Amino acid sequence: MANDARTKDRGLVRCFFSCFFSVHLSPTPDWSSKNGAKCEAMNDRVIPLIDERARSRAVPAPGSALSAPALSTPVLDQFERALSDLRISVTDRCNFRCSYCMPKEVFNSNYMYLPQKALLSFEEITRLAQIFVSLGTEKIRLTGGEPLLRKNLELLIGQLAQIKTPSGKALDLTLTTNGSLLSKKASALKLAGLQRITVSLDALDDRVFKAMNDVDFPVEDVLQGIKAAQTAGLGLDERGLFSGLKINMVVKKGTNEHEILPMARRFLAQGLSLRFIEYMDVGSTNGWRMQEVMPSRDVLALLRTEFDLVPVPTHKLGETAQRFGLKNQSGVHDPSLGEVGLISSVTQAFCADCTRARLSTEGLLYLCLFATEGHDLKTLLHSGLTDQEIAQRVGGLWRRRDDRYSLLRAQDLTPQDNSESGSNPKKRVEMSYIGG
Repeated sequence: MANDARTKDRGLVRCFFSCFFSVHLSPTPDWSSKNGAKCEAMNDRVIPLIDERARSRAVPAPGSALSAPALSTPVLDQFERALSDLRISVTDRCNFRCSYCMPKEVFNSNYMYLPQKALLSFEEITRLAQIFVSLGTEKIRLTGGEPLLRKNLELLIGQLAQIKTPSGKALDLTLTTNGSLLSKKASALKLAGLQRITVSLDALDDRVFKAMNDVDFPVEDVLQGIKAAQTAGLGLDERGLFSGLKINMVVKKGTNEHEILPMARRFLAQGLSLRFIEYMDVGSTNGWRMQEVMPSRDVLALLRTEFDLVPVPTHKLGETAQRFGLKNQSGVHDPSLGEVGLISSVTQAFCADCTRARLSTEGLLYLCLFATEGHDLKTLLHSGLTDQEIAQRVGGLWRRRDDRYSLLRAQDLTPQDNSESGSNPKKRVEMSYIGG
């Protein structure tokens, strides 16, 4: 799967890892000391605004050379990570122009989006989902762009909700949205079978929020969408708590860090889960700078000036958030008081247990959020291969996976910035194309 350029780049990586691994790579590698503290050295590094799409560099559909062993064998990658989560982008379009994801300077009226005929159909998405479930996937998240812009999305959710794991369990089916259309869609999403939902909201101050979405969209409309989701019962668990309704806030230093406490006050008072996400260097168009990252440790310190937070155990391996709950008046952790999560992709890499694959709008499989290449699964669907044969090839791709971008970034072992690379540099895929 790796090409000659990647093989060359990985020489430095392998040299680094030789201090921690055996020649054959231990099945339980020690990741604990690899999160290094070289962030300061990155402060001057800038990813410039570049208008270039990553999908033009798609890797051809894998052939028989990548066939996996029998499907009864656990599908684990080079670092023993299972393929348990699949994120499916249903559209590359969005009605917001957030600077950290789809900056208006690039995604303007001249930008060429995918034509409708290029998108995976609902039937194709459902077939691929079934194939991934046969390989161990238990959770599917629908993303975009803005997924609620996809016409008749409820039909797809209804199809996915019928899929069962090999053990007969229902899938953990969820969706991430900017909330702009949620007040109109919440009831239909719930009736179709959607279980959980995550709403992206970066500020409560209307001026700040409009500046960040860059289309003058009012925060009140998103708040009404969240209220509609609660009314519909999205994210409501068996305890009667909205543990499956999460609010995501990307924190960008110098832009919205003053909104952290107001956000916490509002949503913890409602018993909701609030996630603070470090501003990430995803894609090649957001002009990312390390000095605009507010480390999660600083977010936590700020929250603790007002809230009595206690660590909460993770639900399962592969969770991205470091979780904290609140104590009640008796000093005991009370889940009904809501929850805070810190997603620290920049300062505390969690590559060690990343179990996520990403399927693009047109059927390219990406094995990392920071990938530069996708694998064409749509062609496989129309190649005459059976589902089991396609599963063998997908399993082969996953078994060869050794992605750990954020870990290497923390150690300053990633390739140079795109602007400084040699001829024909590879561009990371845009987040709006494969979801966050």
